[in-house]
Amino acid sequence: MLNVPSQAFPAPGSQQRVASQGRSKVPLKQGRSLMDWIRLTKSGTDLTGLKGRLIEVTEEELKTHNKKDDCWICIRGLVYNVSPYMEYHPGGEDELMRAAGADGTDLFNEVHRWVNYESMLKECLVGRMAVKPAVPKGMLPKSQVTDTLPREGPSSPSYDWFQTESSVTIAIYTKQKNISLDSVMVDLQGDSLRAETFIQDHSYLIHIGLSHEVQENFSVRVIENVGKVDIVLQKRENISWKCLGQPLEKHDSFIPKKDTGLSYRRCQLISKEDVTHDTRLFCLMLPPSTHLQVPVGHHVYLKLSVTGAEIVKPYTPVSASLLSGFREPVPPPNKYIYFLIKIYPDGLFTPELDRLQIGDFVSVSSPEGNFKLSKLQEVEDLFLLAAGTGFTPMVNVLNYALTCVSSLRKVKLMFFNKTEDDIIWRCELEKLAFKDKRFDTEFVLSAPSPEWNGKQGHVSPALLSEFLQRSLENSRVFLCICGPTPFTDEGIRLLHDLNFSNDEIHGFTA
Repeated sequence: MLNVPSQAFPAPGSQQRVASQGRSKVPLKQGRSLMDWIRLTKSGTDLTGLKGRLIEVTEEELKTHNKKDDCWICIRGLVYNVSPYMEYHPGGEDELMRAAGADGTDLFNEVHRWVNYESMLKECLVGRMAVKPAVPKGMLPKSQVTDTLPREGPSSPSYDWFQTESSVTIAIYTKQKNISLDSVMVDLQGDSLRAETFIQDHSYLIHIGLSHEVQENFSVRVIENVGKVDIVLQKRENISWKCLGQPLEKHDSFIPKKDTGLSYRRCQLISKEDVTHDTRLFCLMLPPSTHLQVPVGHHVYLKLSVTGAEIVKPYTPVSASLLSGFREPVPPPNKYIYFLIKIYPDGLFTPELDRLQIGDFVSVSSPEGNFKLSKLQEVEDLFLLAAGTGFTPMVNVLNYALTCVSSLRKVKLMFFNKTEDDIIWRCELEKLAFKDKRFDTEFVLSAPSPEWNGKQGHVSPALLSEFLQRSLENSRVFLCICGPTPFTDEGIRLLHDLNFSNDEIHGFTA
């Protein structure tokens, strides 16, 4: 699977970027695009230098291959010669060299753990790492010693199951009181049940091959005050089960979320509508055997096969309409998922997405992100800065703030675009401002027509100073920003110059 990074992923000011020690795209030479890499891997060229042989690599051997023209990297026990890939890597050569001649698994997990490196680098595979010699009796490996120490973080959950004549209920006891429906993700495929519960920055997995057949539809309910999750399955036959089933891979595991892989499910394209001249609103239907609600401020990955290679790209879901979400402060039905996506004619991923016909399928990943709703709970003034499709993360933030934050006095959006035709949901934004007096929006154009009477230019101290006016002198504020890398970088720098702290700013992925 080949990753097509967003314009800024992770966003420069986000905790995600800080955690990964910074990563951004670099200009690639002509002839070094993703499609060029796909062509090279299919050309029959020897990309390992070993003429098709696979070898066992010792730590000592790996360490010797630490130069740009001779660079081997180990990822999860497999060793790759990444020298041919250097000039094709969107993050640049320097990022790859951080793991030269070493185990790059942790670095890989931090930056883009969703990528199927086996597919992307399969023609660069050198071999497997050699198995380390057994540890003498009486001595524990360092990892085992560490495992005996007390665990940091949340307590490990547990589960049980119960049945009636017609149903089976799996009860998960999270030992937390802030679990919500969007903390739980369930996929039922045949007799395989996969239920993942996100608890703080950890993942608890129930993965079972059920002993009997169940119906496709099931229900999920959360009892927040005790932190209990119930998954209710409907039996196909009214018979008594002697056991729930057989454990599958990683069943009953509780590990940091960063160490888990992403799970995908196939979603059907239901509709596709023009929003601007180059932006579409895609509606995908989740499988009836899936429970998935993307938390506010989080994104997912869409996966398509392009010229025989699997390609993924991150997108933030939105509501069906900017206005429809403001009727009641309730989560949307767990059936459809919407995306506002700009189509780039010369791109690799979005034209393929745009060519899909109604009824075709797209794979959608489990949610990712580090935005915390607690940041909004007591906010009084919320300021949103968006450029282009950087508007998409703001949609659900707007929805949540205006319907669920009782302390809120004001929400202001400054929306940067090139021309009037580029403004996404302009009419809906203006209607919302008319409907809810707490909300206001300002449009800023960088290439306006002569008839434009509004603000123009790029993000600047003058524009922000006027925009960031609090409702009260000491009101509690929070700022969200999202857009292309230069916009986000400059915006966050200017916000710091205006004395806003890191705790008051969140940078989203574009």
